[in-house]
Amino acid sequence: MPKPTKTEITADIIDRAAALFARHGFEHTSLQQIADAVNYSKAGLLHHFPSKLAIYAAALETVREHMQSLRANVESLPVGIKRDRAVVEDMVQFTYDWPGISALSNRIADSEPDGDPQLVEVGLILYAALGIDLTAMTEERVVRVTSAFCGLGMTAMQAVRVDRKREWRDHIVHAAMNALGHRSR
Repeated sequence: MPKPTKTEITADIIDRAAALFARHGFEHTSLQQIADAVNYSKAGLLHHFPSKLAIYAAALETVREHMQSLRANVESLPVGIKRDRAVVEDMVQFTYDWPGISALSNRIADSEPDGDPQLVEVGLILYAALGIDLTAMTEERVVRVTSAFCGLGMTAMQAVRVDRKREWRDHIVHAAMNALGHRSR
C-alpha cells in the first residue's frame, strides 16, 4: 500500500478531528483524543498542526471554502429545482468525502442562536447557494431546508459508515429533494 501524501495525512487529521469536535464539542475534545483517532503520538500530531485550535480552524476553513465554491458554481443556475438538485448532489458528495467535517457543519442546526459564528456563516452560505433571500424566507422554507440538509448529512454519513455510498446516493438525493418540496424522481 502506498504511503499517504502529506496532503492526505493533513486531510485525515482534519476530518477525524472534526468528527470529534462534532461529537464532544471543541472544549471537550483533547489533542490526545485527536492523536489517538489518527494513530499518531501527540508530538507527531503537533508536527502537522501547532494546536487544537489550528486543527479546528482548518476544519472550518475546509467547509467554508467548499461552500463558497459551491455557491459560485451554482450562481448561474436559476433558483428552483435545478439549483436545489445541484446543491443537494454536491452536498452528498462532500459528506461522502468529508464525513467528519460534515458532522461538524451539521452542528449549525443544534447550536444556540449565539452559536459558533463560523458555523452560522457556513449556514448562510448554504442559503445563498440555494438562492434564498433571508429577508423573504418563509418558515416552511426554513423547515424544508433544515430537514433536507440535516437528513442528507446524517444519512450520507451513515452510508459512509456501512459502505453503501453508491447504493444509497440516489435515495438520499431523492429524499432531500422531496424534503425541499420537489416531488419527482
